[in-house]
Amino acid sequence: MKVSLNTVRFINQHYGSAGDPAPNGVDDIVEKIGAQLGAVEEVINVGDRFKDVLVVRIVSCEDHPDADRLHVCMIDDGGKAEGVERNENGHVQVVCGAPNVREGLMVAWLPPGATVPSTYDNDPFVLEARALRGVVSNGMLASPKELTIGDMHDGILEIITDSDEEIAPGTRFADAYHLDGDVVIDIENKMFTHRPDCFGFLGIARELEGIQHRPYKSPEWYVPNPEFPGIEADELQLELRNEIPEVVPRFVGVTMRDVEIHDSPVWMQLDLVKSGIRPINNIVDYTNFFMLETGQPIHIYDYDKVKALSDADHAVMVIRYPKEGETITLLNGKTIEPRSEAMMVATDRQLICVGGSMGGADTEVDENTKNIIVEAANWDMFSIRKTSMAHGIFTDAVTRFNKGQSPLQNLAVVAKIVNEIRQFAGGKVASRLIDDNHLSDEVMERASLYAPVSVSKDFINTRLGFGLSAEEMAQLLRNVEFDVDVHGDDLTVKAPFWRTDIAIPEDVVEEVGRLYGFDHLPLELPRRDLTPVPRDPMLELKAKLRTVLAQAGANELLTYTFVHGNVLEKAGQNPEQAYRVSNALSPDLQYYRLSLTPSLLDRVHPNIKAGYDEFVLFEINKTHSKEHVSDDNGLPIELERLALVVATGDKPAQAKSGAAYYTARAYLDFLAERFGLKLEYIPLTDEVHQTVGRPFDHTRSALAVVADTDIVLGIVGEYRPSVRRAFKLPAYAAGFEITIQHIADAMAFSHSYTQLPRYPKVEQDISLRIPGNVRYQQLAQLVEEQLSKERPEQTAHTVQPLDIYESPEDTEHRNIAFRVSIASYERTLTAEEVNTLLDKVAAAAAETFGAERL
Repeated sequence: MKVSLNTVRFINQHYGSAGDPAPNGVDDIVEKIGAQLGAVEEVINVGDRFKDVLVVRIVSCEDHPDADRLHVCMIDDGGKAEGVERNENGHVQVVCGAPNVREGLMVAWLPPGATVPSTYDNDPFVLEARALRGVVSNGMLASPKELTIGDMHDGILEIITDSDEEIAPGTRFADAYHLDGDVVIDIENKMFTHRPDCFGFLGIARELEGIQHRPYKSPEWYVPNPEFPGIEADELQLELRNEIPEVVPRFVGVTMRDVEIHDSPVWMQLDLVKSGIRPINNIVDYTNFFMLETGQPIHIYDYDKVKALSDADHAVMVIRYPKEGETITLLNGKTIEPRSEAMMVATDRQLICVGGSMGGADTEVDENTKNIIVEAANWDMFSIRKTSMAHGIFTDAVTRFNKGQSPLQNLAVVAKIVNEIRQFAGGKVASRLIDDNHLSDEVMERASLYAPVSVSKDFINTRLGFGLSAEEMAQLLRNVEFDVDVHGDDLTVKAPFWRTDIAIPEDVVEEVGRLYGFDHLPLELPRRDLTPVPRDPMLELKAKLRTVLAQAGANELLTYTFVHGNVLEKAGQNPEQAYRVSNALSPDLQYYRLSLTPSLLDRVHPNIKAGYDEFVLFEINKTHSKEHVSDDNGLPIELERLALVVATGDKPAQAKSGAAYYTARAYLDFLAERFGLKLEYIPLTDEVHQTVGRPFDHTRSALAVVADTDIVLGIVGEYRPSVRRAFKLPAYAAGFEITIQHIADAMAFSHSYTQLPRYPKVEQDISLRIPGNVRYQQLAQLVEEQLSKERPEQTAHTVQPLDIYESPEDTEHRNIAFRVSIASYERTLTAEEVNTLLDKVAAAAAETFGAERL
């Protein structure tokens, strides 16, 4: 938001509501704005570029004797310019080629030695007296473009006032239009996202007074229900229909007859340019100026063009959504097909305006316009934003409607602009005022969007650290025109009609703190407890998991939490069980992943292609699934998981013997051992239905269960043939995926201390030949149970798998070898005792499975 300090000064003086907005200088007010209102992006010095420009009168204008398009003018500068040649009447000669130059005009003159304002910032161009086709020209008569107040450069600026005050020839241009010492302060727009009133000069002027603890009073015309003139000319009937009141809560319109289209006053053009808006003509400039003054965008239509586009014998305006296939050509020349939920203004035949964004070219005001429709409406801020982004419409109106303008100011703004057009553009009111108002009676009666807020002095002081009295707080709020009643230490605060952000006590707290100044906060060091912050158990656990797996030679990956639906399908998972992202940044990031394994499998083939023939990858991250939802609030539960994949290339020299399952299991056993856990593996007897197990081959996988508990860590195994094909995995590939929280749960169980035997242990190997339909886990469990049952008291034992061998000639049997270690707490055991124990184990295996000891 660009704000000219001199414009604010003029508003304050004109309405008699306040004093100088910067009594202590520009630097002081810029600092206050930055601290209490909004971040200042830039401070632009305006006055310096106009210091040499004089307002003069053309007293004669004759054709150049040697050029068809040039004119020789004599100008009256009141004798102010020094060092220029004058005639006997004290007038100065200037050659000008503008088509609109003529005797009697008041114009802007750049004398010799003056810098052209449009070149001031970049490459300054200094004028001098020089001959043009043999006739000396002392400087030049300036166009609006050369003065940086417009785009027109084919003609000179015609200085026209909208009052009876005449500007004396020789008056400095900067004096005539209050430009000396003027600066434009550019305040960052995002700071005013919740303050639509601050997108107007009135709002800024009010806030500048408030942060300097001075009272402000809005102009008399700025009230919710102003007086409005009656019909003054032959009626121009306007029919209005609002079909979407839920998003257009208020639409105010009136017609005017016999307006005069011409350039707006120079002061208005200057104010528009200082705020970044291009002057066009007086009618359009009025809409932009009062938008800048109040923050309420206004639109004016050519009545006769609207009537010509209506089937009725009068103008018809319908607020509605567009129909399929409808298009509109905008004022910028761009033709669009509006999105289906764009708020539009149409006749009963065609679209004429994108509501709150930009008007249509078919009804624009031009030099031939005589009759107009003045409109000020309120449009849904969220719909405006979507339409703006969909069609690339970024106007000053969009900027303001995006913030949610108060619908209680529409009548005031329409009444003001209609009065200005009546006074200075010859317009006459030609219809009754149409106020299509869908606000509640309660809102209209109290002239405020929200009910009064009750808050106590202590509530405010406790949150701000201030020691203000209730009356001091009330005065701060009254300075910016809040209505405040004080009852002891309690305040009842009613926001003015232009404020849309005061609904709860905390809003009042923020307002008091900002107006008083957060720099008044007490300078006290915060109290701190020196007790060390406890470590996060989950972070600690994950850090240890990373360390253990890195020691085992695994490499950690960090992949995206979002995946393409194809990745889920290739892993055998159902995308319908995953949460889909409605506004995905990329087609490859459509879904929250259901488990980590598919993301790791997707990285195996690229690593093999890159030349890494044997590797182990793991990832620690979160997963989300519709299978896991909180019973309390229905929100998805984030599961902390660990997944690992081991893979070896398919080349013969690199192929490993044995099954990949056991390699993956070895990593899981190593991990469990480091956390003091012992795992048991339960074979899967049928298809895995849980999402996390879908990539695994149930015939070559197992559930990892913490011994002596019912805690299932996860699943370990090889992958389905379809998964291997989809991800281009090598034949030797396996992995596991476990839930990290289950590790923490298992570690929470108490474990009794077991003393290690003092005597040497005895190790023996036992090899058993079993039928092919007997699983390894069944045999391992029998061996463990028999050793626990048959071994002598006061002994300890361990069983480790050594080998599994399947002969190509005998596919109906397999050989499984174990290494048994036994030690006594009382004495050294003999080999014969151990052999006897293993004989009993072999006998039990033979009886149960038909095993043969080798």
